[in-house]
Amino acid sequence: MTATTATTGTVASLSEEFVAAGVTAGRTVLVHTSMRAVGPVDGGVATVLAALRRVIGRAAVVVSAQTPNNSTSSPAFRAATRGMTPAEVAGHIARIEGFDPATTPSFGVGVFAEHVRQDPEAVRSTHPQASFAALGHGAAELMRVHDLECHLGERSPLGALYEADATILLLGVGYGACTAFHLAEYRLPRRPTREYCCFLRDGDGDGDRRVRCDFTGLDLDDGDFEFLGRAMETSPDVVVTRGRVGRARTLSMPMRRAVDFAVGWMARNR
Repeated sequence: MTATTATTGTVASLSEEFVAAGVTAGRTVLVHTSMRAVGPVDGGVATVLAALRRVIGRAAVVVSAQTPNNSTSSPAFRAATRGMTPAEVAGHIARIEGFDPATTPSFGVGVFAEHVRQDPEAVRSTHPQASFAALGHGAAELMRVHDLECHLGERSPLGALYEADATILLLGVGYGACTAFHLAEYRLPRRPTREYCCFLRDGDGDGDRRVRCDFTGLDLDDGDFEFLGRAMETSPDVVVTRGRVGRARTLSMPMRRAVDFAVGWMARNR
């Protein structure tokens, strides 16, 4: 006898759950998703995306398409090279491919985000470490600006999403995954910086040539995001909607109010 796994939803049922979770028609959604938490769905990740787009209509779905593995200054690099000899580290660095926004896979953000990135109609921002991908009306404009020195600040898609007052949707993940909170770090009076290093694929037509890129950017810190999120839930200034999609618990909130709250909270607690 072959065991079967019960699925947790269809496009129709998941759409109803997205509405109950605070997703609304016509409003862009910045979503962080754990498909493992959602559980088995008939049609998998494509069904979840279809259900979300059924609710929001022509508005954009935005995901993080980051590539921290394309770097020698990221936690992902340190984890990958831990315990290596200097020669092994050098070999690892030599194998890092240059970033190409059209082809480089995302890293560490899950299959939902990668599914969005791979959609033929998706638009991706050009940052070699902290790119986003968007699908839907206005996607190109949301992704248009992403300065190298501004991973997750005003001149990144987060700045555009703030202006659009997108909905933040945490689908099966906690506040630690909420990249929008990083935008608040750029608005603090004291903004420590650090050096970053990554690799780009040459843009002059020689697609096989890798170029090293060193730059200075904000020293980003997500270590207190869970505490920040829990504090936000008790604030009268931000409405956090709890729900469930499939088997996953969800949290949704308006981005502007969430970021504004985060600025004040960080100023008091960091």
